[in-house]
Amino acid sequence: MTPRSVGLEEELLLVDPDSGRARALSPAVLRNLPEAVFASELMCQQIETNTQPCLSLVQLASEVRHLRSLASEAAERLGARIAALATSPLPVDPSVVSSPRYRRVMDEFGLTAREQLTCGCHVHVQIESESEGVAVLDRIRGWLPCLLALSANSPFWQGQDSGYASFRSQVWSRFPSSGPTGLFGSADTYHATTRAMIESQTLLDLGMVYFDARLSRKRPTVEVRIADVCLIADDAVLLAALVRGLVETAARSWRAGAPPAPLRTELLRLASWRAGRSGLEGDLVDPTGRPAPAEEVIGKLMDHVGPALDERGELEMVKELVTTVLKRGNGATVQRQIHRTSGQLTEVVAHAVRSTTS
Repeated sequence: MTPRSVGLEEELLLVDPDSGRARALSPAVLRNLPEAVFASELMCQQIETNTQPCLSLVQLASEVRHLRSLASEAAERLGARIAALATSPLPVDPSVVSSPRYRRVMDEFGLTAREQLTCGCHVHVQIESESEGVAVLDRIRGWLPCLLALSANSPFWQGQDSGYASFRSQVWSRFPSSGPTGLFGSADTYHATTRAMIESQTLLDLGMVYFDARLSRKRPTVEVRIADVCLIADDAVLLAALVRGLVETAARSWRAGAPPAPLRTELLRLASWRAGRSGLEGDLVDPTGRPAPAEEVIGKLMDHVGPALDERGELEMVKELVTTVLKRGNGATVQRQIHRTSGQLTEVVAHAVRSTTS
């Protein structure tokens, strides 16, 4: 099988090592980092890493750890640290990066934009054509909530337990273009849809097409955007492996002439909400629309992508990573365990700082 490259974008928080509060230092931190693999995001309290396209999971794991280490060193020079947290556990008043586009976002979207200090993980998987890419988008929709459940890493919001495993997904869903999509059927329909969204004058540009999964505007990839940033580097690698397995499995199904499952977008929204609410500690909604224990639904996902992973020699590694997450819990589980033990959100942040670069 011709290997598809895979890459990760990770958004990371900048935090104070003593108070645990988010710090608005991204412009200064980024001056000490290479532009090719680091970038600013909407808020000054976060930075983004971008791995190179990788063919092996070992290479990707090395890239993720290397970029987290470089970011940590740059932050430490300014008295800060990085933390792979999808929301700040402690109260924060986010400050927007100074750019004309971001100021327009603030003007147009008000409190929805002003509260968007959230950190996601975006997975890019190589595609052969836009037609293949859209066929993939149509066929992976039902499995995307599983990725949110595995990655959920944002239980705290403004100093309180939100009651969600991924409250980031709730905050992000306020944007009008976010969430699951219906079936497109063709690249022409995909582009006509996104063009109509811009022409509605609701979105500023194509960069604001915030689907859970979309065609990348800059690369020949499918970009899966549903996940929280993962607390632990190995979990990010697991996420990338599963997305690549989904893309390969979907592309094969399309080439074989199998139609996509006619899943209603309304049910997909419910499945995503449930994954963000419960994470791995309750039922998920499987791709048929039925509730089932999280471990069972994740097992179905593994059965679905297993043949593609096995052909790449990755199946056993991915099984081990899945077993580890199901036993340990996702980032939300870990954060809550630290908070229950210590009673301090500062300890949650301190643990995240250590875990981010371990």
